[in-house]
Amino acid sequence: MASSGRSSRWDELPDEIVLQILSYLDPLHITRLQLVSRKLQKLCLDDELWKRRCFEESPWYQYLKNRRRLFSSSESEGETRDGAALGNPEAAGNTNADDQKTTTDGEKSSVEPGKPQRRSQRWQELQDMANWDPTFPNERVSWYSEYIQRNGPTCVNWLETPRIRDRGYEAMMEARGLELYYPYDGNDGVGAMLAVSPLDDGSICLWDVKGTRGKAGSILATSKSDILFIDGPGSINTRRSKRVDTGVTECVSVDNHRHRAYFAVQSHLIEIDLERLEVVSRESFEWSITALSKIQNDVPLTVGTSLGIHLHDFRARARVTQTAVEQVDQNDIFKSIFDPTPLLPYASLSQPTPVSIIHLPIRGSPDLVSNDIYVGGRFSNILHYDRRKFPVIMDSIYSGATINSMAAMPHPFSSLDSEVRRHGELSTEQVTKSKENGEGWTLIAGGTYKSKGSLEIFGLTQAIADPIVFSDGAGSIKWFERDGLTECRRLRIGHCEGDDAPSLFASMSAAGELARKIVSTKSREGPDRPNDDNVLFWTGERLGLISFTPTPLYQSKDFDEEPDIDAAAEEEERRRYAEQLREALDWHADEVRFMNTFGHGGLGE
Repeated sequence: MASSGRSSRWDELPDEIVLQILSYLDPLHITRLQLVSRKLQKLCLDDELWKRRCFEESPWYQYLKNRRRLFSSSESEGETRDGAALGNPEAAGNTNADDQKTTTDGEKSSVEPGKPQRRSQRWQELQDMANWDPTFPNERVSWYSEYIQRNGPTCVNWLETPRIRDRGYEAMMEARGLELYYPYDGNDGVGAMLAVSPLDDGSICLWDVKGTRGKAGSILATSKSDILFIDGPGSINTRRSKRVDTGVTECVSVDNHRHRAYFAVQSHLIEIDLERLEVVSRESFEWSITALSKIQNDVPLTVGTSLGIHLHDFRARARVTQTAVEQVDQNDIFKSIFDPTPLLPYASLSQPTPVSIIHLPIRGSPDLVSNDIYVGGRFSNILHYDRRKFPVIMDSIYSGATINSMAAMPHPFSSLDSEVRRHGELSTEQVTKSKENGEGWTLIAGGTYKSKGSLEIFGLTQAIADPIVFSDGAGSIKWFERDGLTECRRLRIGHCEGDDAPSLFASMSAAGELARKIVSTKSREGPDRPNDDNVLFWTGERLGLISFTPTPLYQSKDFDEEPDIDAAAEEEERRRYAEQLREALDWHADEVRFMNTFGHGGLGE
């Protein structure tokens, strides 16, 4: 830290002056100023400063001001029209003309009938900020990081692409799913965060997301091929019916404590040891698996098949296997018939194909889950189960949309309060009361309604500081306020240019990718670090990362091996040839246009 020169002059300034200066700077300049002095470092991360900037630059506040301006202009026009009739109050229908007269000696009344007193601008801003504030009591927020995510620069970084090389040929391997793996639940000493994905060749790939064990975005390990195929390695697995279903988004679930991952492969659930990248067990279901829940401590994994919901207790697998062996050894058929051990719980579905399954978190403990299970999919209702009374359906929420994904927050949501707050009409006391006295959870469902994207928010009253972020069908990532209606920002994913083969038409823009799944990369251990919550996404074929930085964290060429001299020369020769060919085509086009000026039709004549 600097302790003299410029830093001393900054330290002599009052905090109010420094905060006022910082309010006019962008995050990049403020980040550099943090290195000048300890005082600046403290003030640069001041929560109140960044919370006010988030509020003042939010689309929510701009919408509110525009709405008020529109209504104000409408009222002014109405008063102007009525002013023409002031000379004849009776003609204007004004029976209270005497109320407009002065009270004493030409002095007008200070309060006009039917209109509230004029409120101060400062009081109005405080009320507007209270209506906008998305946080709940005891919710920790870094408003510096929040401002960067709302307004800072963004970059799309593509993780290293898995490739298969055989006899001089090279091909890209497509990723078929995504889930994050935190070794030892994030308490491994380095805060490792690994992305887990099944590949198209039946192997499993691990990426280092933050570079704690290698290069950020690089492939850390890959298993042998074919281990995720139904028939196992060495079999003929060319048919798609033996591989991971490309239509299943939630096909991976990770157990961070036991270092295991579960993969849905058609109607099979394959358990993998993530430390050895080997198969541990295989479980089969009667129908194809279409969705897996996340794995939480002390609760079974919820498995959704095309026609039912199952509770799969992977902890009891060893006991079940041992019991089955004893029964076979005894060769007692009647013992199995009258066995008092209950069958595995199973809930049938009248409408097929669940797509998303979530376990509702416990209020005040987001990492712990309750007994409530919510299931959404290609049907019009979101189903609610209680694990203690499974497979009975407790109730359902009518949506009308086909649900593609769901999320839950351990904070209440009131559609009525949300609508009133959008117009800035609740007082600060009412906002505080609604947050403190509210009970329940917030259920967020994204899907499709009448061929259009839909985002629905439900308040659950049985038994949020990050803005809502999701992807759409146009290749964009969008951030929304917690009201689910006010868009904060959007970013188009684009295309991973590093995987394109050389082409004459390389300058033409390629079609953009679509994000099928997005997850947060916020660290689980240690104190909160600024700007530590990037967005990891899966397109159905490859993995990418949205970082809030002015320049990309890495590029495709960063993962290339040391180039071979002969290969580099061959690539340069290919590039020169393609450039010469493009120039020849341009010359030919110029000749055709020139000949057309003399009435010749070029090649067609």
